[in-house]
Amino acid sequence: MQFYRTPDECFHHLVEFPFEPHYLQIDDGHGGELRMHYVDEGPKNAPIIFCVHGQPVWSYSFRKMIPPLVAAGYRVIVPDIIGFGRSDKPINPLDYTFAAHVEWMHDFVRRLSLTGINLVCQDWGGPITLRLVAADPDRFARVVVSNTGLADGRGISFAMAPKLRQLLAQTPVLNTEDCDNAMREGLGERGGFQDQARNAAAGSDNRPPFMYWIQHCAKSDDFNPGAMMRRWLMHCTDEQQAGYAAPFPVETAKQGARRFPSLIPLFPDDVEVPANRQAWEALRQFEKPFLTAFSEEDSGNMDQQFQAEVPGAAGQKHVRFSSAMHYTQDDVAQEFAEVVLAFITDNP
Repeated sequence: MQFYRTPDECFHHLVEFPFEPHYLQIDDGHGGELRMHYVDEGPKNAPIIFCVHGQPVWSYSFRKMIPPLVAAGYRVIVPDIIGFGRSDKPINPLDYTFAAHVEWMHDFVRRLSLTGINLVCQDWGGPITLRLVAADPDRFARVVVSNTGLADGRGISFAMAPKLRQLLAQTPVLNTEDCDNAMREGLGERGGFQDQARNAAAGSDNRPPFMYWIQHCAKSDDFNPGAMMRRWLMHCTDEQQAGYAAPFPVETAKQGARRFPSLIPLFPDDVEVPANRQAWEALRQFEKPFLTAFSEEDSGNMDQQFQAEVPGAAGQKHVRFSSAMHYTQDDVAQEFAEVVLAFITDNP
């Protein structure tokens, strides 16, 4: 597998990110290896908090949560998903599949021999690691999910898949500003990406906002993770924007970030729908502590789905942050860290 490795000098002047890099070789699934980067702070024999980011960010997004979690006595491990941060980035977009991301992360966890994991996952960190929780539950002690979901095409008949794929193909490719504006239009009423797909299938929404994001990431010449993060955070300085942009100095580096939205199994004929439905069956048997920590500004009701279907979510102090957009680990880092620590304490 051919890959791009972002030069070290791209990371030399990051603000608020003093952490030493750590690297691990993992199986690429094609007879070779990929190098995966991770932050590893705190005592090596301490209980583990495992934080996993989403798209289009990297471990930098957890930079403000790491110090208070370490100060509380935990070992905090924050990997960069393959294709992001300081991890290797396959240059062929087709090398990025949902199943490959799951296998890459599972290999990482196994090679580090991680057990007793307190998982904190946001955005794409959720579907990847929730598949691990479903497949390898004994490694996990507790789970915190934030602004994420595990799409499985539910509520949409298989016969509607061609219509939805045609609608996606007809969705215009917009630049960063126009895409952001289009995604925000009526978002509160239109729901999350699964709600939007169901509404489109039912004929009540002919231009689902999330389809603009899929098209923008896949095809726009204007795709710029740093610029988009400037728009999607409550506060973002020039230096912080540069931090989010650091892993992507050239187009070759962006293929994983471009590919992610297209991998969400929104449509019932998606190749990953059976695996995600199987994962849901396992999660419906997961009785270990499970907390939702979503933001009021994020669309949809995936937190309610987790609360209703995962047994371990019963009786927990679920949270809706009032001062955060999508990226809770940055917008409300201190508050989020306190929620995670209280959750662990409340569930010995």
